[in-house]
Amino acid sequence: MGGAAGLGLAGVTWTATRHRHSLAPADARGVARGATHQSPLVSQKAGGIASDATKGRLSGVIVGIDPGHNGDNWEHSSYINRSVWNGREEEACDTTGTAAADGYSEAEFAFNVAQNLAATLRGLGATVVLTRTTNSGFGPCITQRASIVNEAGAHVAISIHADGGPADGRGFSILEPMASGVNDAVISASQALATHVRQAFLTETPMPISNYYAEDGIVPRDDLGGLNLTTVPKVMVECGNMQNPTDAALLVDPEFQQHAAGALAMAVTAFLTESSPPRMPSPAPTHG
Repeated sequence: MGGAAGLGLAGVTWTATRHRHSLAPADARGVARGATHQSPLVSQKAGGIASDATKGRLSGVIVGIDPGHNGDNWEHSSYINRSVWNGREEEACDTTGTAAADGYSEAEFAFNVAQNLAATLRGLGATVVLTRTTNSGFGPCITQRASIVNEAGAHVAISIHADGGPADGRGFSILEPMASGVNDAVISASQALATHVRQAFLTETPMPISNYYAEDGIVPRDDLGGLNLTTVPKVMVECGNMQNPTDAALLVDPEFQQHAAGALAMAVTAFLTESSPPRMPSPAPTHG
């Protein structure tokens, strides 16, 4: 990570210590918008702002950011449940996403991380294309999300999520595309991006690799429209498990969200500026 390490985005020392998404509770949006959370972390603030030395490093680069789901999806079931072609088969237009026990929604988590990531990347000179710019709407469908990024001519794309896995399971996982025809030309590059994201999350956040899904933290998927329909290098990141209390305490924390965004910015920058790293053996799972 030599090139990314110089960014100064989130290089701190932490002292705090898949399955697809389940549906969020019907009141997730209301609870999330009034909720406050005590930080479990003892650390420096994530950087997030580029230094003079790194400004312009990504000049001319277009980055697609897809914050999963949307804050009002649960109110628009007829829209999000309609079938769309995902490149292999019919799939629901979208889902509500999952939520932490207190109702803090995956959609809000993804949006917050996306906003932090967009600000950091813009500070580095990149042009950022977001598939949604608010958390008080619904949609767009997975097909539209892919089209927004593809048509923008993005050089790389990240889809941000949090999982709704088993309550005793911890950790992040990275979903990478499998060849479906449309995405054939970007499979190898997406695999390299996945490896960069894995390394950045391990070094820049306290979230461990998933101990219930993805043996090495990276999982090929051929059933997700956002990956099947991409024509740019892309991965989907499950940043942790909202159903696990330890993971959830991190995911709802604004400081962790800043560091997650910093890790993603480092991974994107490394992908764009360095040769691809080899796949590394996964560390022993960390149980919460």
